[in-house]
Amino acid sequence: MQNHFSRCNSIRVDSGCWVAYEKPNYGGYQYMLHKGEYPDYQRWAGFNDCIRSCRMVPPYNGNYRMKIFERSDFGGQNMELMDDCPDLNERFHTRDISSVNVMEGYWMLHEHPNYRGRQYFLRPGEYRRHHEWGSNSPTIGSLRRVTELN
Repeated sequence: MQNHFSRCNSIRVDSGCWVAYEKPNYGGYQYMLHKGEYPDYQRWAGFNDCIRSCRMVPPYNGNYRMKIFERSDFGGQNMELMDDCPDLNERFHTRDISSVNVMEGYWMLHEHPNYRGRQYFLRPGEYRRHHEWGSNSPTIGSLRRVTELN
């Protein structure tokens, strides 16, 4: 997208869910965008006005299920989730998630409780280390299902 403009001052999503990325090839900061208007980058929880790539989240009407693990390569304690969790530490007494198996649905991990901070979009699949979903740290504060209603 950098060939078309150098900064992104506002976004309007006409339909569906999208993930916008700070860097080309789906890298850097990630931002979940639902139908609506975002007049400036703070409205989409942006850290800056740079958007270099984006992808549509395919429509999904099935179940949501993922398993989070304390250690890399699916080691240590684990928990299975099927619902949103606004405060991981309060619910499970941990914020360290080093690997994830997304079995059903699309999920967004958030760096801080109550869906704040950096965002990490996860599609169905195995994530053996936190680097695989774009994080420099295993610390996660909250997570939610990606639905049209978010």
